[in-house]
Parts: sequence; structure tokens; C-alpha cells
Amino acid sequence: MFNFKNRVVVISGASSGLGAQMAKGFAEQGADLVLMARRLDRLETLAGELSAMGVKCLPVKCDVTDSAMVDDAAAAVEKEFGKVDVLINCAGSAKNAGVIDMTDEEWDFTMTTDLTSVFYVTRAFAKIMKKAGYGRIINIASMYGLVGNTAIDTVAYHASKGGVVNMTRAVAAELAKYNITCNAICPGYFATELTEAVLSTDEFTAYMKATVPLGRYGNSGELNAGAIFLASEEASYVTGVILPIDGGYTAV
Repeated sequence: MFNFKNRVVVISGASSGLGAQMAKGFAEQGADLVLMARRLDRLETLAGELSAMGVKCLPVKCDVTDSAMVDDAAAAVEKEFGKVDVLINCAGSAKNAGVIDMTDEEWDFTMTTDLTSVFYVTRAFAKIMKKAGYGRIINIASMYGLVGNTAIDTVAYHASKGGVVNMTRAVAAELAKYNITCNAICPGYFATELTEAVLSTDEFTAYMKATVPLGRYGNSGELNAGAIFLASEEASYVTGVILPIDGGYTAV
């Protein structure tokens, strides 16, 4: 099961964090990878590591908030591989502030980076999938797209990830006729380049231990199994699903 040999997996936000972790997970399953992000040097380093595992790997510099750049990236991928089997929308960032204090600029940055970009990338690559009559789209949302929190004020992040959750359902319904599925993963607290500074504080660690039933942060690679399942041929009847991988945070 879960053989990805000769499958082409596109991952945005692949230069670090969860995107890089999932790229390694898919490479271990034999998938050929397209790595998209703004930092080409990091992509090239990761591509070298993955290529040594015996898979093809194409690094593509792309700012996912630029729709023209996304379209160009999709064209380059189609030219190189002729198809896209799996798309993982993992790129994201956020400006944290509460509803009273957040500026227009902070709101717009977060919504564009975390929600509008998912639309741009999905639109571009779904067109390629439609031609083949096959595709798997996985959106990396957040448990904060399902619930609120009392640890940190981050209204735009909640709103953007909530948008990704329901966009996933809409896309699943729209693209089912083309044999394209669309599902979302909602990660809990994973230490990445963007989150490590906050998660490492004593105050936030205490909050985590009080609110996450498993009592710990997510470990590197613990999203991979969920993504691999949703992207697999075996998950052909799974679409519109929102899968929290959060240590139980949203269960209580």
C-alpha cells in the first residue's frame, strides 16, 4: 500500500518546516517531488538530499502570493513532468494580533499568505489535474481553523485557516467530477522556523500541557502519515475530510 513510484507530488512552502518534512516523507514512498518556495537555495539543498534517495526532484522558486508566478510555476512543472498527481498547499505565514489591535496591513498579509495563496495554487494545478482526470489536493490548515484559543491573539490566522477548511469542502465538491479529491490536515503545535520562538517559552509550554491531551508538541514527521494516506490511491473515496493532527486539542 501507499506506493508513490512514478507519482508527481507538488509541495508549496517546501523550503523548511512541515513542507520539508512532508517532502522527505513522500520521497521515502518513492514519489517524484516538486519543491516550491521563495528561498531557492534551501530548495536546492533539499532537492539534493531527496535526489540521493533515488527520486526526481525539481526545485521551483515561487512566491505563492503572486498569481502570475504561480501560473508560471505550474507551466514549468507540466512541461517537466507532463502531469501532477498530488498537490500539497503548505506555504503560509501570519502576523499575530487581536481584533482590536490588528492593522489593515497585518490582516491583509495574513489573509493573502494563508488563504488567497491556496486559491492561486489550487487553481493553477487543478487545471493540470483536470486534463488527466486524476488528482489529490491536500491543504495544510490548522487546528486554529476549527477553534479559538486563549493563549495568543491571532484573529487573522484563525480566519484564514477557517477559510482554508471550508474552501477544502467547496473544492472537494466542485472537482469530484474530474476524479480529483481535496482534503485538509489541521496540525496542532509543531515546532517550525515560524513557531519555535513562541512554543519554546515556559508560558506557552504550560498552556500546551494544560490543553493538549497527549501533553506534548508534535514531533517532526508526525504529519507525514496523514498526508501520505490522503494522497494515496487507497484514499480514492475520501474527499472533503478535515483531519486534525493535534494531540487531541480539538477533542476537548
